[in-house]
Amino acid sequence: MKSVLRSFVVIPVLLFVAACSVTDAVTEKISPYRIDIQQGNVITQDMVAKLKPGMTKSQVRFIMGTPLITDSFHADRWDYVYRFNKAGKLTEERKMALFFEQDLLRRVQGDVVAATPESIAEAEAAKNAAAGAPEKASEPSVPHAAPAEEEKGFFGKMLDKIGL
Repeated sequence: MKSVLRSFVVIPVLLFVAACSVTDAVTEKISPYRIDIQQGNVITQDMVAKLKPGMTKSQVRFIMGTPLITDSFHADRWDYVYRFNKAGKLTEERKMALFFEQDLLRRVQGDVVAATPESIAEAEAAKNAAAGAPEKASEPSVPHAAPAEEEKGFFGKMLDKIGL
């Protein structure tokens, strides 16, 4: 009777100790889901291409949207910032500053380059091809890239291991 009672105490203790030693290996393989996070104003090349020196603040606000940062000490400077975190890692960051003199746009500074007419035509051709619309003869054709193969998730890997 004493040996049976002792085994009821010893076995759970051994299992508990064994489980504690495996947690590091388990936490490396299993991690919580991290959502994609967009912060700030989306800044595109087309938006930057529409900006022209001499535009009023209201015209710029119509094109770019409300600035993320307006400094009360520098009322003639608007800052636009965009950040995209995918699965907890920063994948894209864009910054742009617009400078005004007497409520008119004077200069644009940042890491987004204005789109050229050729790149706009190529983007439109790609959009039309993806939507199934026929391309115009004057537009250059855009080669279609093969879709990137997605990494299998937890259950996909498990199904591969058991052969399904």
